[in-house]
Amino acid sequence: MRRALVLSSETARHWFRASLPQRRVAFADIPATEPVSWKLTADDVRGVATTYLATVAAVLAFIV
Repeated sequence: MRRALVLSSETARHWFRASLPQRRVAFADIPATEPVSWKLTADDVRGVATTYLATVAAVLAFIV
């Protein structure tokens, strides 16, 4: 039996995916004109520095 790799129509879906409920978009209620604020805080810098130093310490502990 030879099957095509590309589906010829959207109705020929997998049986499991067809049994799942329709997916809803969670961010549809948020207006697109609202600006997004990406501010770097001291807690962010402290978290990155702590993670970096812990990783370096762990690598050095395994090497030595």
